[in-house]
Amino acid sequence: MRIDFVTIFPRMFDPLIAEGVIARGVKQGLLDVKAWDLRDYTTDKHRSTDDEAYGGGPGMVMLAEPVLRCVEAIGGGHIVLTSPQGRRFDQNIARELAAKEWVVFLCGRYEGFDHRVIEALQPDEISIGDFVVSGGELPAMLMADAIGRMVEGVVGNTGSVEEDSFFKGLLDYPHYTRPEELRGMRVPDVLLSGHHEKIRKWRKEQALRATRERRPDLLEKAELDKEAKKMMGWDE
Repeated sequence: MRIDFVTIFPRMFDPLIAEGVIARGVKQGLLDVKAWDLRDYTTDKHRSTDDEAYGGGPGMVMLAEPVLRCVEAIGGGHIVLTSPQGRRFDQNIARELAAKEWVVFLCGRYEGFDHRVIEALQPDEISIGDFVVSGGELPAMLMADAIGRMVEGVVGNTGSVEEDSFFKGLLDYPHYTRPEELRGMRVPDVLLSGHHEKIRKWRKEQALRATRERRPDLLEKAELDKEAKKMMGWDE
């Protein structure tokens, strides 16, 4: 899978490419990741990427022409614009983007891009939440990590990805490791029993309980099987 970032701060992506899951995918040849410096596609001596807004008002607006030139140089891909006005990013969207062979993230700053970027490119606008950050680089990195780890082979144990929170529409169950007792807190006996079926059911019940208590809204969209509905007391 190929992932590109269009940004005025390409060095922000160095840690993403050097460490962690994305770096592992790059080293294995499973991910091709590159940050493009928008300033390389300007034409003035100051390498300007923004200007004052027509109509006045505070804040600067990012110029459209350098963005369009950069995207033309990249030459393809599913274009994603990090935007508070976009659809809300979740695991389903991560799965959807992971199925693409090539994703290009446009990382805005200041008051955002000249609207002609959106008119010309018709990007997939995506938001990571109802809050404001200084630019689109961090949201793009978050989405890239969620996408990249679902590419086959990037994460060593595929099962760990499938058991992640939200992968099946529910929150995750609790996890424990050694020692069996820590400061008076014990690992649940069922996890020490070696009984795989009991462990499976316990984990499923815990995931359902956590979702009901912390994110009941997720249950409205989750596709629960008969066993899960029975655990929730919803069986007919």
